[in-house]
Amino acid sequence: MFTVNVDLGERSYPIFIGNDLLNDADLIQPYLGEGRVLIITNDVVAPLYLEQLKQLLTPRQVEEVILPDGEVHKTLATISHIYDVLLRGKYDRNTILIALGGGVVGDITGFAAATYLRGINFIQIPTTLLAQVDSSVGGKTGVNHELGKNMIGAFYQPRCVIADIDLLRSLPQREIKAGLAEVLKYGLVYDASFFSWLTQNSELIGKADPSMMSRVVKTCCETKADIVAKDEKESGIRALLNLGHTFGHAIETASGYGTWLHGETVAMGMVMAADLSSRLGWLDKAQARSIRRVIEENYGMPALPPADISVQQYLDLMSSDKKAEKGDIRFVLLRSIGDAVVEGGIDRNLLEETLLAGDQLCL
Repeated sequence: MFTVNVDLGERSYPIFIGNDLLNDADLIQPYLGEGRVLIITNDVVAPLYLEQLKQLLTPRQVEEVILPDGEVHKTLATISHIYDVLLRGKYDRNTILIALGGGVVGDITGFAAATYLRGINFIQIPTTLLAQVDSSVGGKTGVNHELGKNMIGAFYQPRCVIADIDLLRSLPQREIKAGLAEVLKYGLVYDASFFSWLTQNSELIGKADPSMMSRVVKTCCETKADIVAKDEKESGIRALLNLGHTFGHAIETASGYGTWLHGETVAMGMVMAADLSSRLGWLDKAQARSIRRVIEENYGMPALPPADISVQQYLDLMSSDKKAEKGDIRFVLLRSIGDAVVEGGIDRNLLEETLLAGDQLCL
């Protein structure tokens, strides 16, 4: 087992990464406190792991909320349902919530914990690759709005994160690939050698080889923990972790939440960001082509955005992005693989060329 610490002073917490962690009662016990436990999960994960987790917590009083699966349910209505359960059950400030699921469950649970009684504790047990390498770490919580993704939420850190690599075995291939988009992001933004390693080992990584997954999750969590410790509220370098997200969130919102997995739209968005970076004369065209090739060919992810989203839809949605300032759309762009920047004031003609490029992105 590996332990990665997120250093935030008195709010610091560990990320435990390893195999068979969902059978290790001693690991979770120090973080439960003395109150009641409410597990938040969904109807896909619950049949797989809920009873195993409840056995781990015996003899504590444990109840659960089982949500419908999917991004479409990441809403204030779902948060309100959790509040109903907490209030009717007279859960107090000693309560701890446990998020057992992927990024949607983790974001919802964290936001409920941040806002119920002005803040109660929670634990993240991520069950998808995307959640293990990214969304469960760093305290971003929240829900979607029909006008924008993740626009309602709070920064609120968990007590601990337990990333059990064994849980990835139950994931369908599409979910693995969606998580690998966020993995590739770390290499593109911060570490060219990691991106190269991911490229060279794509066959085993794409098959979720357990030994590869341990290294992948550990490397991503170490990188994110270091960034969060330096910039918890995303006022500086943490914004770089949004590579591809400005484009990707617009695609998710325009297409309807749930049409595409989050990681799939991030993959498309990273290709669009590489294309725009190349048009600006920053990113070498050969590197831009290699980014599309690795995403599309090595990892079999969707690289091209839907053709039915208009330029105006993109512009309207991206102007509401969290990084936008005074109406100026700001993008995470690449000067080279491993060297990213956040930039606004992008030439509108070049941006529209990227939005209209279609299957010619990065070519």
